[in-house]
Amino acid sequence: MSRREVVDNLTQLLECLPPHIRRALEAMPDLHRLTEIVLDLGRQPEARFPDRFTYLSDAFVTREDINFVVQRVGEFGEDNRAGIERTLHRISAIRNRRNEIVGLTCRIGRAVFGTIDIIRDVVETGKSILLLGRPGIGKTTMLREIARVLADEFNKRVVVVDTSNEIAGDGDIPHPAIGRARRMQVSRPDRQAAVMIEAVENHMPEVIVIDEIGTEAEAMAARTIAERGVQLIGTAHGNTLDNLVLNPTLSDLVGGIQAVTLGDEEAKKRGTQKTVLERKAPPTFEIVVEIQEMDRLAIHHSVATTIDLMLRGIRPQPEIRERSPDGSYQVVQEPATPDEAPPDVPAGEGGRAPRERDRVIRIFPYAVSRSRLERAVREHRVPAELTHRLEEADLVLTLKGQYRKMPKRLRQAEAQGLPVHTIRSNTFSQVEQFVGALESGQVDLFRPGRDHRREPPSF
Repeated sequence: MSRREVVDNLTQLLECLPPHIRRALEAMPDLHRLTEIVLDLGRQPEARFPDRFTYLSDAFVTREDINFVVQRVGEFGEDNRAGIERTLHRISAIRNRRNEIVGLTCRIGRAVFGTIDIIRDVVETGKSILLLGRPGIGKTTMLREIARVLADEFNKRVVVVDTSNEIAGDGDIPHPAIGRARRMQVSRPDRQAAVMIEAVENHMPEVIVIDEIGTEAEAMAARTIAERGVQLIGTAHGNTLDNLVLNPTLSDLVGGIQAVTLGDEEAKKRGTQKTVLERKAPPTFEIVVEIQEMDRLAIHHSVATTIDLMLRGIRPQPEIRERSPDGSYQVVQEPATPDEAPPDVPAGEGGRAPRERDRVIRIFPYAVSRSRLERAVREHRVPAELTHRLEEADLVLTLKGQYRKMPKRLRQAEAQGLPVHTIRSNTFSQVEQFVGALESGQVDLFRPGRDHRREPPSF
């Protein structure tokens, strides 16, 4: 069973609140689940929890209430954030046009020990890791724990680049939650990229931890650091890897995307249009972890492979892990991409498991648009479904150009005796023509595998 311990220093934050608001909070039975306290001038004060909010008083917030808090927390920076020394709490200000503070968001900061047990094996690889997920899902909490584990348990030289003091807390002395890791504070948000480079040049880190990579300069600094052999652990704006690919500012973190014009012969060989999208460079972060829920993660173990598949119109299948109530975790979805070697399957005719003719036909598309194939199957009402796993397939559908190159996955399909069918291009009309042939029974589902070297049937 994994140990999970929470340290929130909530008392220090409560002491900064007006007495009547503090008393209301202390009377709450689920105070340990509190996420934010909101004080807006002329409105009722609110306490926010993961699944609800409640008013803390019938009286409206006054300027005296706001000033009470402002005088007891740290100095507000240019990003309108302040903190409480030696805690992880963050107080953010809303100002009016005269630059006066008229609203405060007091966000509870918690150090949770044991959060990275679910990805500990990934952290131990030494590869650069990018954490994605919606705000408040726990990215910074996990980042903080990774810094502590790498510094204390693996004795690595870890430097935390701490913008707004969100990772290691306010004040000159970092919060114990980062362990032996060193912390470099960032005076202004626009200096984050410069401090990242300074950390590498001046302090010889083996690992750099950075929160909220959000600008092109920071993305370029991250690439420079990675190219110097330093392990990067960071977070970025974006919920999923798909979002990051479409973000022109941050797509460089996963290799960047460029349009390439192919010659006539190469386009014909690939079976694609003349203008295609390709990855520009190796990804800055080799692994991406999408935090879907507090206890559910999707892990892309090879970002380069994942991006290449996405650009070919193939949706990759990440590994999905879930944490159990006892702290352990289980893999609920194994990773699968067309470049992986398939697991062993029961032997049948041609080395593959025999299948009945009356079952739903399972199609493994290779370099063929899944969305177009799914649409054609749906419109023709064919008893077929698409699969990510070659060993589950009844047949393979690929492009003619791909079959001529005979990549590893197609060689595996033929070795298993799977029928391989081709279409000339990735257009919907070509995909629909194949599905029509499947519907009319013209597609042979039981053709032996490698007893032929002629071109397979094309539609």
